Amino acid sequence: MGSPRAYAAVTGAYWGFTLTDGALRMLVLLHFHALGYTPLQIAFLFLLYEFFGMATNLLGGWVGSRRGLKPTLLAGLGLQIFALAMLSFLSPDWAVWLSIPYVLVSQGLSGIAKDLTKLSAKSSVKLVAPDGGGSVLFRLVALLTGSKNALKGLGFFLGGALLAGIGFAPALWAMAAALVAVLLLAARALPADLGRLKDRSGPASLFAKSREINLLSGARVFLFGSRDVWFAVGLPIFLYDGLGWSFTEVGGFLAAWVIGYGMVQAAAPAVLGKAARARRTEIRAARLWVALLATLPFAIAGALLAGLDPAASVIVGLGVFGAAFAVNSALHSYLILAFTDSEKVAMDVGFYYMANAGGRLLGTLLSGAAYQIWGLEGCLLAAGLMLVAAWGLTAALAGPAVRNPLGRSPG
Repeated sequence: MGSPRAYAAVTGAYWGFTLTDGALRMLVLLHFHALGYTPLQIAFLFLLYEFFGMATNLLGGWVGSRRGLKPTLLAGLGLQIFALAMLSFLSPDWAVWLSIPYVLVSQGLSGIAKDLTKLSAKSSVKLVAPDGGGSVLFRLVALLTGSKNALKGLGFFLGGALLAGIGFAPALWAMAAALVAVLLLAARALPADLGRLKDRSGPASLFAKSREINLLSGARVFLFGSRDVWFAVGLPIFLYDGLGWSFTEVGGFLAAWVIGYGMVQAAAPAVLGKAARARRTEIRAARLWVALLATLPFAIAGALLAGLDPAASVIVGLGVFGAAFAVNSALHSYLILAFTDSEKVAMDVGFYYMANAGGRLLGTLLSGAAYQIWGLEGCLLAAGLMLVAAWGLTAALAGPAVRNPLGRSPG
């Protein structure tokens, strides 16, 4: 087991990174929309961010298990600082054929940075969980993930406010300076051997996963694809163009949504009650909650197609969707740690979050394309179909065969 102090240091670094990552997403999206880029062009700006996130989670888990989680965390922070500085030199006078590749590369570096940092933080939870059963691990995972999402939401607001207040390049430099301070603090606080394997497996172990991990990873692809297919590009542009909101209002609303989503996620163990105590109950809960979630995008799309008030339909629908999505995500984040062994946690979590990045990549690309062709209704219908696929994979999980995450018999 690692120390709680090490966990606190990793978590603090993750929080600092997440705040700037959320702000960067909103800065890029709103800035380039204001420059006249189409939804599909904006979606392409984030493709390398998500693609390199897939590769980073897979290889980063292996590197983290061999070298420890401190190098992966510091590398993530350093890359993000470089990506922010690089993007600040972008000129609005550049031609589209030059601007898009330049932003693609900077966002690709940011994607690597984000997933190196996330992998380090999520893996450390398994290593420092107290000897109190699966419910303790569930609460730690829910707290870390929920607080992270709340800060990402605050980052959305920060990005919109910085863009409106000081402009694109100054905002990027301010965030880079803040991350330098976070990196220096993390370098001093973390032990060098956190998460390092004694038995160093070869590259073939990257794909040697159990049936449960494969099924859960597949469900994760469609779960997060269903969110980003309307949230990544379509929804912000709909709020800005369709409802006439300002940059700050768009950023503020999305911030409030993600903060609320994070709060529900942190409270998921209390929401589920005894579901955090019995393993088979947790799997049944995952099936039930994804089935509920799958109905919501169809309902919101139906309200829009029926001519109901678009602002009310989207705002109310998004609130209900966010709460149900948060519980689903918290269950998934717990179950992946329940399915893996402590000695292989970095590699298994890396594989799982590779699937997570794959879902975001698919959702982001489809978000721009679907919104440009069919509007927000098309994004919502695509989200519903993805959630049907996520339900099918979750339904195939077998409860009795699952090991206890801390090595004790299920309770």
